[in-house]
Amino acid sequence: MKRFRRHGQESQRDRLKQELFQFNKTVEHGFPHQPSALGYSPSLQLLAIGNRSGAIKLYGAPGVEFMGLHDENAAVTQVHFLPHQVELVTLLDDNSLHMWTLRAHKGLSELLEIGRFIAPPSVTRVTAVLAHSSGDLLLLGTEGGHVFVVEVPGFRELEERNISLDQVASSVPDDYIGRRNLEHVEALQENPVNPNQVVIGYGRGLMVIWDLEKQCAIQHIPATQQLESVWWTEDGSYILSSHSDGSYCRWMVGGEDVNEEEEKSDIPYGHFPCKAISKIVQLPTVEGPPFLLFSGGMPRASYGDRHCITVIHSKTHVALDFTSRIIDFFVIRDGDTGDPSALVVLVEEELVVIDLQTEGWPVIQTPYLVPLHSSAITCSHHISAIPLKLWERVIAAGELQNTHYSKKPWPITGGQNLASDPPQRDLLLTGHEDGTVCFWDASGVCLYPMYKLSTAGVFHTDTDPNDNMNQGTEGEWPPFRKVVTHNLDDPRLGIQKIHLCKYSGYLTVAGTAGQILVLELNDEAAEQTVEAKVVDLLQGQEGFRWKGHTRLDMREEPVLFPPGFQPFALVQCQPPAVVTALTLHSEWKLVAFGTSHGFGLYDYQQKNNVFVKCTLNPSDQLAMEGPLSRVKSIKKSLRQSFRRIRRSRVSLRKHHVNNAAKLQDANARLEAELAEMELAPVQRKIEARSSDDSFTGLVRTLYFADTFLSDSELHLQTLNVAQKNVPASRRTYHTKEIQLMHRAPVVVAHDLARSPDMQGSHHLLVISEEQFKVFTLPKVSAKMKLKLTAVDGSRVRRVGVAWFGSNRSEDYGESGLMVLTNQGDVHVVSLPTVKMQVQYPCIRREDVSGIASCVFTKHGQGFYLISPSEFERFSLSTRHLVEPRCLVEVPPHSGTSTQNRRPPDGASSAHGYTLSQRVMEHALLNDESEYEY
Repeated sequence: MKRFRRHGQESQRDRLKQELFQFNKTVEHGFPHQPSALGYSPSLQLLAIGNRSGAIKLYGAPGVEFMGLHDENAAVTQVHFLPHQVELVTLLDDNSLHMWTLRAHKGLSELLEIGRFIAPPSVTRVTAVLAHSSGDLLLLGTEGGHVFVVEVPGFRELEERNISLDQVASSVPDDYIGRRNLEHVEALQENPVNPNQVVIGYGRGLMVIWDLEKQCAIQHIPATQQLESVWWTEDGSYILSSHSDGSYCRWMVGGEDVNEEEEKSDIPYGHFPCKAISKIVQLPTVEGPPFLLFSGGMPRASYGDRHCITVIHSKTHVALDFTSRIIDFFVIRDGDTGDPSALVVLVEEELVVIDLQTEGWPVIQTPYLVPLHSSAITCSHHISAIPLKLWERVIAAGELQNTHYSKKPWPITGGQNLASDPPQRDLLLTGHEDGTVCFWDASGVCLYPMYKLSTAGVFHTDTDPNDNMNQGTEGEWPPFRKVVTHNLDDPRLGIQKIHLCKYSGYLTVAGTAGQILVLELNDEAAEQTVEAKVVDLLQGQEGFRWKGHTRLDMREEPVLFPPGFQPFALVQCQPPAVVTALTLHSEWKLVAFGTSHGFGLYDYQQKNNVFVKCTLNPSDQLAMEGPLSRVKSIKKSLRQSFRRIRRSRVSLRKHHVNNAAKLQDANARLEAELAEMELAPVQRKIEARSSDDSFTGLVRTLYFADTFLSDSELHLQTLNVAQKNVPASRRTYHTKEIQLMHRAPVVVAHDLARSPDMQGSHHLLVISEEQFKVFTLPKVSAKMKLKLTAVDGSRVRRVGVAWFGSNRSEDYGESGLMVLTNQGDVHVVSLPTVKMQVQYPCIRREDVSGIASCVFTKHGQGFYLISPSEFERFSLSTRHLVEPRCLVEVPPHSGTSTQNRRPPDGASSAHGYTLSQRVMEHALLNDESEYEY
């Protein structure tokens, strides 16, 4: 008889779910993908970065972070903070302007868009933006040569104050205007000592000093070269201009026009043709000569591919050489003296901060925006609640690696971080293509680098240590200094699996070429030989030929390893295929590993192989050929796949019993061919798969457990291998095999016992791509199951056991399975009852790399890559939430701000100030509602 829950019980369970589970995307870690614009507010001490997808991110002191997203999927080309206020303006490449504010609400600041200006067709593309020091005006230079003056935040155009190209052209000397057109507005700069004066720089070189109050030109500077940028010196007496031929000029500001003969031009890296100087800055010092900084200007033929910023101060002249294209830079000044203290450079792949007050100008280590992708991330591993002793030893090893960094504190300190201290110490380990493993402090909002391990020193590789350019030799010109070096190593070094025991400090990492390293944490440097053991997973089977990459050559001589994790044992699988599963048990001194050919057990204390088993089916030829042989025509694969789908559905509808075997075969081949090309979800039955399905020997999961095997009295140390259960005893070997009838790949197999309690019963939970099944031990009889695929057509891609604490009661919590599917949904499944609790959309189903990179934590959180350089952090728990909680206050000497401004009179939708924006601003002024972006 079917049993039904009472309505009251169901409502109570629903309330309990609300106390336990809640989905939130909390923070993005790493470096923004494809950055395109940089801004800085000296008064707020906030940094802003815009990228090509329309995102805008603000950073202050560590933990102070904000993110906004434009509705338009257009690149952010410029970011400008309004002086001494909490607003900023962004310009997109679709020619739209957007006003943002940091609004305080319930003690925390939020980044909100409060205005938008869509240029009418009569306005050509905006090329230059000047946020006037008054805080009420924006000057917009355009491609047509006009300068529009608009009020903010309403973006109301002040037509009477506009500066037309005709007005400027009429005042230019005839001999100049006759030779060339003025072209677009390239630059706008305000006079630091007279806010009524601005310099307008035109593309062809002409610069005009314009009086905003008198509405007239007061000086013309007729440069002869194509203009790139202008800079008005702090005392207002000079204007510097940089040009496309690699030169810069210094012009005196006076009451009369400057003659061309007075132009003082300097080509720092001439006399051969040079690239353009795209930006130039000159800042004074209290004592001594000023700092001169400019980007570009390198000799075109010899160093045209270099990305450099030159810094000149007194007798020091250095060309800082970066590894990717320079987006923009700015200089932070000392609050006491006004001297330049730090140079902040945004390049395509990283943010670099240079200490300008310490001899040698060293780099300041960044607490956020760290480039996760200096080498491509190949795997991730998260460990919760790290013991303090291990934490301190990892930090100490990392500090020894960072002696070349500046000792100065992080110079961007805006806002207040109001988040409470993390309740525990969490580590995120990322494996990389160059054979490195990075240790990150993942306890809070900032993903901070702690320590970096390199495995390349164990092997002979094809890389040349001289490939990385050194600091430069005496007398070299230009005087290059490499700022950051990206590693380019043998791809066989790529890390595929990581397992760290937080109690013993033992670490094992496995790579692309079948290598498994066992490492221990040592506080002192040590010179030692790494003992290698070759494991033949084929066990002498004939008829197989490996067509993939060769294994790495190991160094036989002793290697000096620095303090930190040091390798002492190496297992080399033959064939050298990618290691697909790895686990370590430090108490038993065992490491288990698996590939597409089999699995093995290694005793790292005795340095002997304990057990090796080949899992290959004789028909499993694909496993022998290596990854490159699987490349097929996508068009052909899709065409064949859809034909098989149609045939499968027709066969299913007709219920032809005789076609059952053909249907199973078609489905099996379809699964293999579409392993990397997911189709839309369909509700379907769980079909049996063919026994000759490709890669039947691939080992996906390994798990150690102390549990019952033969009877309820005798318990053994066991190794769970995907669908196999093999004991790790060194003397006897017993095997019990569970073969799922539908032959779906097993994603994970875990013992549910939280501790080896030998008084109670044990259960084995086996999770395939399509269902969850619980078996009792030692009888290995099925107890309960949940068919995921039969419900919504999804397949399991990632699972993890997590503890979900109630947000109402400190004493109550539940264990559950976090499940990620190929549709990008995350589920929570109860344990041990295996019942679906909640489901949330998390990752776009098209984002295959994001789904593949997901890793769960033990407290209901997760990470996945949203770009090659960024992790998205999310949480399913109501209690454990890591998110920015920060406040940015209005500078004390600021003028009017958005909070006390009213919409400008006469503002209309023709200038982009729509009714909805009026309503929003009214709500902001009166704090009547909450908004989410």
